[in-house]
Amino acid sequence: MAAWWVLPAAYALDRLLGDPRWLPHPVIGMGKAIAAVEALLRRLFRPRHYRAAGLLLPLIVVGGSFTLTWAMLYLLAQVSPWLSAAAEAIVIWTTIASKGLRDAGMEVCAQLCKGDLPAARRSLGMIVGRDTGHLAEPEIARGAVETVAENIVDAIVSPLFFALLGGAPLAIAYRAVNTLDSMVGYKNDKYIDLGWASARLDDVANYIPARITALMLFLGAWLMRLDVKGAVRAVRRDAPKHPSPNSGYPEAAVAGALGIQLGGENSYHGVVSVRAHMGEKTRELNGEDIPSTVGLMFFAANTAVLLGMLIAFWVNGGWHWI
Repeated sequence: MAAWWVLPAAYALDRLLGDPRWLPHPVIGMGKAIAAVEALLRRLFRPRHYRAAGLLLPLIVVGGSFTLTWAMLYLLAQVSPWLSAAAEAIVIWTTIASKGLRDAGMEVCAQLCKGDLPAARRSLGMIVGRDTGHLAEPEIARGAVETVAENIVDAIVSPLFFALLGGAPLAIAYRAVNTLDSMVGYKNDKYIDLGWASARLDDVANYIPARITALMLFLGAWLMRLDVKGAVRAVRRDAPKHPSPNSGYPEAAVAGALGIQLGGENSYHGVVSVRAHMGEKTRELNGEDIPSTVGLMFFAANTAVLLGMLIAFWVNGGWHWI
């Protein structure tokens, strides 16, 4: 397990710098690797064998990501343990996206507060896949709240969880799993066989972090004087209804805490899709629900980092720097 200060350092870098364009991001390399491996597997296997090839895709990409990161840190440790530890913090930083998530949500909020619905729709369209061209303010706010809430797990808690368990190599492996799911984890004709294992692996990887996140959101709702009972009730009743086995937990917790209803009707390229509701509709959503969701997000992130630091302190036997 990494030294106690590595997770807080990685998180601090994310809060301060986010995802700067000058820093090469591992996800870009992962995306290229996934595309290359997919093309290779499609050449090597016939369509009737794509389901078997679907097992190889995450094995190669996730295993390769873990191995390359471990090898880099091992070589750096031969030069200096401090250099390896610093590199580990930097690598973990690239797996977290709290500032980017906050900025994306608050940009939508700023446009709504100015009453500029066309700009708010465009800002929302940058972070969601649904059609946003004709959305009213409550639906724009819903899209932003859902995006921030759902990604508390994928972009923050899960990377920190795996970084705590296995340092930067496991955090990068998780990010590879998540990237695979976003690229090939679709139930369509193209990926129903080749992407099934990647989608299932993402569900498994996020299973525990999603439920830990819900617990942290309950605590956050209580400390922020929101409706903690509503959050617990919404998670128990609505989270299992979500099409994802994990995304319903943070979404339902946020919806219940704020007294709003998420889910419902969305349009994707003109095709209407209806998703189960999360929470109870006690009022219409508005732009102010976005900063409230961001506040809950940061509470969960801060709690995850603090718990990780304390666990690392306990496992490593004290405040050892290396």
